[in-house]
Amino acid sequence: MDAMYQVREITDFRDMLDQSVVLFGNEPAFKIHTTKEEYRTVNFKEFRQEVRVLGTVLTKNGLQGQRIAVMGANSYEWCLVYMAVTTGGGTIVPVDKELPYDEVLNILKTAECKTILLDAKAYKKLQMHPEELPEGLEYIVWGGGKLPEGVTSFEDYMKEGVAMIDAQDPAYGQYLAAKIDPDAMSVLIFTSGTSGMAKGVMLSQHNICFVVMSNSSVADIHPGDQMLAVLPLHHTFECSLGFLAPIYNGCCNAFCDSIMRLPKELQAVSPTVLFTVPLMVEKLHDRILRTAAKQKGGKFKLAFGKGVVSALEAFGINASQRIFKEIIQNFGGRLRLFIIGAAAIRPEVVADFKKFGITSYLGYGLTECAPLVSCNNDGLFTVDSVGKVIPGVEVKLLNPNEEGIGELLVRGPNVMLGYFNDEEQTKEVLDEDGWFHTGDLGSIDEEGLIRLHGRSKNVIVTKNGKNIYPEELEDQLNRSPFIAESMVVGEDKDEKTGTIVSAKIFPDLAAIREALGMGENEMPTAEQIGEFIQKAVAEINERVPSYKTIKEYAIRNTEFIKTTTAKIKRYANMVEEAVTKQTEAGEDVKEAESPEGTPTTEPTEGDQ
Repeated sequence: MDAMYQVREITDFRDMLDQSVVLFGNEPAFKIHTTKEEYRTVNFKEFRQEVRVLGTVLTKNGLQGQRIAVMGANSYEWCLVYMAVTTGGGTIVPVDKELPYDEVLNILKTAECKTILLDAKAYKKLQMHPEELPEGLEYIVWGGGKLPEGVTSFEDYMKEGVAMIDAQDPAYGQYLAAKIDPDAMSVLIFTSGTSGMAKGVMLSQHNICFVVMSNSSVADIHPGDQMLAVLPLHHTFECSLGFLAPIYNGCCNAFCDSIMRLPKELQAVSPTVLFTVPLMVEKLHDRILRTAAKQKGGKFKLAFGKGVVSALEAFGINASQRIFKEIIQNFGGRLRLFIIGAAAIRPEVVADFKKFGITSYLGYGLTECAPLVSCNNDGLFTVDSVGKVIPGVEVKLLNPNEEGIGELLVRGPNVMLGYFNDEEQTKEVLDEDGWFHTGDLGSIDEEGLIRLHGRSKNVIVTKNGKNIYPEELEDQLNRSPFIAESMVVGEDKDEKTGTIVSAKIFPDLAAIREALGMGENEMPTAEQIGEFIQKAVAEINERVPSYKTIKEYAIRNTEFIKTTTAKIKRYANMVEEAVTKQTEAGEDVKEAESPEGTPTTEPTEGDQ
């Protein structure tokens, strides 16, 4: 993919911030809650000064160049910590506040963090078993009110830093003169992947700065754009593209600390761009459709409006904002762009939002690639691909099959340094020629468009030698209005039957209640739920080749265990199921009906 816009070169985070202060000094950089209903604005000059204040006091306390953890809800303080540590030559270790205690403990010990800056809620979580924490771990807590003796208040820490700068303390000069090696590890991120144990991904400032520049060369994000961070900042997608890229481009950021407050935050902040995940966009879309269905003539008006927009587009007229003004107002009135990563999304959702006047850029990335690999952009809009590789990066397929599907390999300045203290796993994914083996299956068409087909480790191989990609069936299952989530796996049967396709399904009870004409407080019976799910599975089985048919399914009572970007953790859910089977007698497993309505338990051959 070729660059569309000229971008300025940056070498590291300090250079990026200094340049942005020169270019956008008095522009708003952050919009911060002072109360739940009121905000204050911080401009770029003020942000840099507060970064310097924190960097100075960290230096004074002997923390320059150290590995320092940050943990908590999205906040201005989180951003200050990230920038102060990395612009002072240290390594930041972002920790997911939603992780179980044992996993947080493992990260702190593995990364050998001596200091953690965190919010009051995260601090309380760590005090569940303080005796297990690394000896001498220093806490610096924001928003905590009165703290126990020996625990430092972030607010007091900042006051100390201001006094040091006013007194021309040598620590200020030491912080400003700190050497930054753009090619050394500066960010250590422990992945909360969909399978297995977390790994420490080592990223350099060069890795991330390259992604910021490359993405900015194909997507016009500019001063005046307002962001609203809804994804967790510890996640590389939100951090690189939703926090650092806006700093580079002179945009303003705000934070939504609770998904329950999202409707209010949208109205208060009026964002122009949202970085998000498919699940959130799909839920917003489904809510729009349900609202329309409840209104008299609502479905017709929605369909008619989309038709009018399409007709006018043929004449070069964009009437989306006028025709669907009410929908746009629900997002604050200015939203023009969703930037979507982490998983697949239903194409009709992307197409509908485009008609409503909100464009969606689908992209693909991994933490190991800082994170961006490919994307749709200002010169490319598709509803069924993750776009083309970003400028400066190469991709290729390893051992593509007859369908053109192979493992995606990536090479470029975005690729990580390796896994922390794990040379063996690093060698498994990074070859001698610099190609990173993603483990993701994909195809690349003649135009260079990349389409994903799932994880190589998840492929189901039947007795007939057929390859089945679970994610493709999950996508079809999740398109049913009566299925909220699903996970497709291969189940090994007897020697004659071999491996069959099995689905674990969590139903959408709200949609089932609505279809049955029930009130919100009524609950459908297990039999009623089963009828809806059975019909949905049967309809899918009619559409797919016989070797892909879902032979068994189980209806879950609870949501799947997921990452903070709403991806289902296959490994964790399989472990959970194995434990459940050991403690319960039997499982609610159904045989899926074949297209003819006859129960089928044996795989049959079909055309590849």
